Amino acid sequence: MNRAARIRSMDCCTRHMKKLNGTVIVTYRCNARCTMCNRYKAPSKPEEEISIETIKKLPPMYFTNITGGEPFIRTDLKEIVRELDKKSDRIVISTNGFFTDRILDLCREFPDIGIRISIEGLEQTNNEIRGLPDGYRRGYETLRKLKEMGLKDIGFGMTVQDRNAADLTALYELSDKLGMEFATASLHNSFYFVEAKNIIHDRPMVARHFEDLVNELLDSNSPKKWFRAYFNHGLINYIYGQKRLLPCDMSYDTFFIDPYGDVMPCNGTKEKWVMGNLNRQDWDELWSSPEAEEVRRRVRRCDRQCWMIGSVSPAMHKYIWGPAWWVFRHKFLRFYKKKKYSMYEIPAVRDYRDGKVTKEQLDACSTCDLNAAADNGLSAASAAQLKDRTGEEIVAEDLAGQMTGDTRKR
Repeated sequence: MNRAARIRSMDCCTRHMKKLNGTVIVTYRCNARCTMCNRYKAPSKPEEEISIETIKKLPPMYFTNITGGEPFIRTDLKEIVRELDKKSDRIVISTNGFFTDRILDLCREFPDIGIRISIEGLEQTNNEIRGLPDGYRRGYETLRKLKEMGLKDIGFGMTVQDRNAADLTALYELSDKLGMEFATASLHNSFYFVEAKNIIHDRPMVARHFEDLVNELLDSNSPKKWFRAYFNHGLINYIYGQKRLLPCDMSYDTFFIDPYGDVMPCNGTKEKWVMGNLNRQDWDELWSSPEAEEVRRRVRRCDRQCWMIGSVSPAMHKYIWGPAWWVFRHKFLRFYKKKKYSMYEIPAVRDYRDGKVTKEQLDACSTCDLNAAADNGLSAASAAQLKDRTGEEIVAEDLAGQMTGDTRKR
């Protein structure tokens, strides 16, 4: 074996030995109608969705995010959590909070689990964006009941865009008052969201609201919030179409697995980049396969500059000195110079203000493609069910069956 081959072999062994960060997409079925995500139009078939047997084949993980679609559409979610609880140091479920009774029931068995409920602004804004009748009240009530139960790791998740940016700091202040976590994102385009046309139209306006949030976070006494300020600084950088602030190591120490058992580096690509299929392979075979290595090469060449928490959080831990220096500098400036954070420390923000770049030039730097048809990542069988019915009709029928006790549906 030559030296290069030995190094590759040692690198594979190192990857196998260390714990990973994983996201398990348990279903593509969703009962929400979010304006920035068309996943509800392209659901998976229940009988194809990732099984407990496949869940058992996943590797040890530091952190696992369970997501969808809407994960609580699966009535066997508690069984999935039982298996993941054996493998993962920490589990967080991302949900729209609509299935309150199911959420509370699961959390009674797993009081240490994390729950993040997607709330896209104050009541009217949220309900318009998410398309769920009474969605804000139900999500908020679910969080309130979880807090009454004594759950610690609970909070809001908000995808910021033109329509809800004005609610950003108000929602943060509400979460802070309630002692809950507050996670942010911006619009993204990918096969996962079944969307190619999401874009921030008024960048300065949205960035100003992020700037206000960054200053609120820096004003807190929580080091965790100081680092979240850095993350939100990165979101301003992202919506201006700039190179991400930290390297992306997806597929090296972090992975996603979709409802069909396909293991992917992330959920931010235009189409699925498949490393292997865990239904048909064991983990070690999949993780060190030629297909996985090819995906890693593609990740190194990727130019999408995503800034989502799934890829940024591991990077912030791995490359801690960059975020730590940013935090130290801004805390120093705030304490000794009484100087607030400004979005204009990002060169592209200044250049746009000063007329050195145009909106059209910034639009060209984004992942938005007005001429693209969004891939949906469905299997052939899941796609075939859309020939005669819409995704909304399929999921509505599915849920109606669940509510009437049809145990054949998960």
